[in-house]
Amino acid sequence: MNSRSSTLPRYLWQICFVASLGGILFGFDTAVISGTFAMVEQQYNLNQIQVGWFGSAALIGAIIGAFMAGGLSDRHGRKPILLIAAALFFVSALLSAIPPNFTFLIAARIIGGLGVGMASVLSPMYISEISPPHIRGRLVALYQMSIVLGIMLAYFSNYLLLADAQPGIATSHHSFWKKIINIEIWRSMFLVETIPSGLFFLLLLWIPESPRWLLNNGFVEQAQILFKKLNTELIAPIEDKKHQQNQSKSSILHPQWRKALLVGLGLSIFGQFTGVNIVIYYGPTILENAGFELDSAVQFQVLIGIINLIFTAIALWKIDKWGRKPLLIGGMTAVFLSLCGIGWLFTSTESSGILIVVLLCIYIASLALSINAVIWVLLGEIYPNHIRGQAMSLATFANWASNFGAAFLFPYYVSQVGMSTGFFTFAASCLVAIFFFYKMIPETKGMSLEDIENYWIHQHKR
Repeated sequence: MNSRSSTLPRYLWQICFVASLGGILFGFDTAVISGTFAMVEQQYNLNQIQVGWFGSAALIGAIIGAFMAGGLSDRHGRKPILLIAAALFFVSALLSAIPPNFTFLIAARIIGGLGVGMASVLSPMYISEISPPHIRGRLVALYQMSIVLGIMLAYFSNYLLLADAQPGIATSHHSFWKKIINIEIWRSMFLVETIPSGLFFLLLLWIPESPRWLLNNGFVEQAQILFKKLNTELIAPIEDKKHQQNQSKSSILHPQWRKALLVGLGLSIFGQFTGVNIVIYYGPTILENAGFELDSAVQFQVLIGIINLIFTAIALWKIDKWGRKPLLIGGMTAVFLSLCGIGWLFTSTESSGILIVVLLCIYIASLALSINAVIWVLLGEIYPNHIRGQAMSLATFANWASNFGAAFLFPYYVSQVGMSTGFFTFAASCLVAIFFFYKMIPETKGMSLEDIENYWIHQHKR
């Protein structure tokens, strides 16, 4: 850590840490479902389309939540909408543990998805708006670290719950708690999420509103006090803010911002077609296809989660030194090669389960170093202050929409064309993504948010 980052006030680190915890709920909610598929499929006698619907239902809520979050936060502030997201997480976890039927479970998952979508827009945006330029990448990457930590916590939670369970379908002779924590153990897997979601809500009550939101909404004095308390520079002249406030909301479609919007959409869509969330959602299923039993598959899923955490920490440490673009291009090249290797191994008739696990670990490590860490940093910083909420919502909406499409279709797709073709499809998408990132994405390391805004204006005039 450089000397400048070490002199930052503890208050700034604490606020960024609390805001980043939205990622824990994001990651936990995303990954907890991976251990429940086989049990829920048996519980409700689901076909493959219904399994896909179960796996992707939360994404419907995430799409809606992401679409709404920017506009709501522009009107009411970042903090109130983050509080709503935390409350939705809690309610969803509770309802997902007690569904009397499949329709009720789907509704509970959609409610949680609303919280996921809102947090995925607002947590990185909030951190970007309070962070100094020289360490903004590292602070925003705390959000990705929290996502990974949430994923790993879900894997560990599922593993520990499954270790003492006797999975099956409870009868009327079983007590309520026997049903929840021993037989229909998937209910407890969802219930555990009430703990981090409740903690997130309580900690959010302590943090302040975003100073840039205060500034853009006319609360200049409060913004100045907060910037001073955070010991960060207010780069843009205050007198320019009144002009920005009066700009039409349609300015998001102004030609000078179109390339920024295209970059955000490209990051969001290609980020999903790396297959990352497919591996998180359907990891045990993929490993079972590679020849492992369910308990071994869940154990390897924990290993993958640990590797994800380690390499995300490396990306967080180096992103402000190495830059966004080198991590993105280099890491995505490794992702492409590992996907090709996994696809080829699934075509083999010989046992290759351990090799598939090794390549999955390389794949996850490469993703953690590249797009998984970089996407939330770039989405939080590439847009001008006065359209950031709307633009973040649009990009994150695209992220969740493509996530939904991939998660919903994956079980059916691989049942028709095979697991190997599924991985080759993701590899082809990554190859296209590498060229897009090389051509379109600027290096924003060390630039203030206002400097990045001026970059897009200059690009438009060229």
